[in-house]
Amino acid sequence: MAAYRRDWEDFAAFCELSAEEAVAALLALSAGEANRRALAYRTHLRHRKLSPSTINRRLAALRSLTKLARLLGQSAWVLEVSNLASEAYRDTRGPGRESVQSLIALAEAAPRDHAILRLLYDLGLRRAEVCGLDVADVEDERLWVLGKGRLEKVPLTLPEPTRRALRDWLAVRGSAEGALFTSQDRSGKGKGDGRLTGRSVHRIVAQYAETLGISARPHGLRHTAITEACKAATAAGIGIEEVLDFSRHKSLAVLMRYRDRERNVQGTLAALVAAPNQVE
Repeated sequence: MAAYRRDWEDFAAFCELSAEEAVAALLALSAGEANRRALAYRTHLRHRKLSPSTINRRLAALRSLTKLARLLGQSAWVLEVSNLASEAYRDTRGPGRESVQSLIALAEAAPRDHAILRLLYDLGLRRAEVCGLDVADVEDERLWVLGKGRLEKVPLTLPEPTRRALRDWLAVRGSAEGALFTSQDRSGKGKGDGRLTGRSVHRIVAQYAETLGISARPHGLRHTAITEACKAATAAGIGIEEVLDFSRHKSLAVLMRYRDRERNVQGTLAALVAAPNQVE
C-alpha cells in the first residue's frame, strides 16, 4: 500500500495538487478526459526518462484506483491507458550457493536472523511471506505460508536445518500468539508485538552481506534457491515442471528463466557459432 501511495503522490505532483485532491479531481472527470489526463501523465513520465517498469507500475496504480472506485460505485469507468512495452532483464541467479551458505553461517549466533535467512533460502520464501508468518503457522515438520496472490495458506515441508533454526528462534521469542518475527532492540528483547517489516528483512540481509563483502538481498536468496532447485532437478532426472512445487510460481514460463540462465544456452550456442572449425 505504501508503494501505491508513493505512485499516487507522484501523479498528484504532476497535477500540482495534494494526493487526495488529485484522486478526487481524476474521478470527477469523464472517461475520455480521465484517459487523456493519464496519457499526458504517461508522456510526462517518459520525458523524465524513467524506466518502463517504473512508468508501468505508476500507471497500474492509477488503474487500480479507478477500478476500486467503480467497484464502490464512485465512478462509472476505469482507465484504459496501456503500459509501455517492456521486457526488463531479471538476473535470476542470485548471490550463489556458497555466498548464501556463508550468510546463513554468519547469522547462526542470532536466532531470529538465522531463521529468517533459512526460510528465504531453504524454502525460497519471499520476504513478504516471511513477514506474514505467525507462530501458529509453525508445525513440527510443516510451515503454513500465504503465497503471493493466494487467498489461502499452503503447507510446506520443513527441512531439518530449517526446523532447528525455527525451534531456536521460538525458544527465544516464546510461544505467545502473534507474528513469528518481531523487531528487536539491542538487548535482544522484542519491542512489543510489532511485526517485522519487509524493509527490516531487507536491512538484515544487507547487513550480513556487507560484513562478508558481497551483494545480496532477500529476493536474491530466493533466486539462488530456485536456481539450485533447477540444478538438482536436472541432476535427478526430474522434469522442470516439478520445480513449480518448490518455487510456487504460477507460470512455468517464469520458472524457465531460472533454468535457461543457469544453463546459459545462448552462450553455448554463441560459442559453437563462433568456433573456427564449425561443421557445415
